[in-house]
Amino acid sequence: MNIYNLTIEDLTTYFLKNDDKKFYATELFTWLYNKDKKIIDFNEATNIKKSTILRLKEDFVISTIEIVKKEKAKDVSKYLFKLSDNEHIEAVLMYHDYGNSLCISSQVGCNMGCKFCESGRRKKVRNLTTGEMVEQILKVENDSKIRISHIVIMGIGEPFDNYDNVCKFIKIINHPKGLNIGARHITISTCGIIPKILDIANFPYQVNLAISLHAATDELRKQLMPIAKVYPLNELIDSIKKYIEKTNRRVTFEYILLKDVNDTKEDALNLVKLLKGINAYVNLIPYNETDSLQFKRSNPLTIAKFYDILKKNNITVTIRREFGGTISAACGQLRSRKEEL
Repeated sequence: MNIYNLTIEDLTTYFLKNDDKKFYATELFTWLYNKDKKIIDFNEATNIKKSTILRLKEDFVISTIEIVKKEKAKDVSKYLFKLSDNEHIEAVLMYHDYGNSLCISSQVGCNMGCKFCESGRRKKVRNLTTGEMVEQILKVENDSKIRISHIVIMGIGEPFDNYDNVCKFIKIINHPKGLNIGARHITISTCGIIPKILDIANFPYQVNLAISLHAATDELRKQLMPIAKVYPLNELIDSIKKYIEKTNRRVTFEYILLKDVNDTKEDALNLVKLLKGINAYVNLIPYNETDSLQFKRSNPLTIAKFYDILKKNNITVTIRREFGGTISAACGQLRSRKEEL
């Protein structure tokens, strides 16, 4: 088993089951996550006895993914990882004034099938384990030599389609003896799986929720996102209101602007109508075009007009700062190029 699959509670159970010292769980957790030089070999955990180290080596592996490609541009680096079964995933490191954020993957491929998404073009192969998600952070930190302060679960895959592993991942990286990343610095993005939105409202960590919306009417959203055929907008908005009531947390709505598809004045007014009265924040996203999909990005003037309509109607809105315009910026693009060679 990958050692990074285990929470500190799991490690405590493991050591007690093997008639070992309970405090070894804290010691090992600290060696894995909280030291300046995080161990890559169990032998480096020098305050744990040799017989215990030998058993750890028998029961666990300490690394299962590797960086196979890296593309770099101003303020951004994109990583392609190979997994132990030779599948591939991606993560994107972005440098901000407020810290360094990493957008990680939660699945190999994605079954949500959003028409504009490169990840959705290649179907889901499997869920990532908790450890494979954790390792994306560790590998990038080791390569970049910087501390990652913010995590966005918005890479390849639908996080709520891998709900249990994602929740366990958050527990590990948030733990003060773990990577100690604040819950409010962790964002989960979902295309709108309503039962899990209601579940995450009861999750005992104050993480941020982002909704991939991209259309303000059922008719258009069904054309772009098959999930809308299962969960219509009125039900989605109702679940978000329940989430806000329960958590008192603002929700981010992500809206990719697609030329001549969802970027008209009417689309903007429909979005105003949909979100009126909700504690919401809209993130307008210029589209990253790919060779495999027919969609084009809206021009800057159209984006500006769309923004102005929302702003004038008292919707909190920003236009996402662009990263990686000179590299394979679209989510899933590096993976697709690697596996379609």
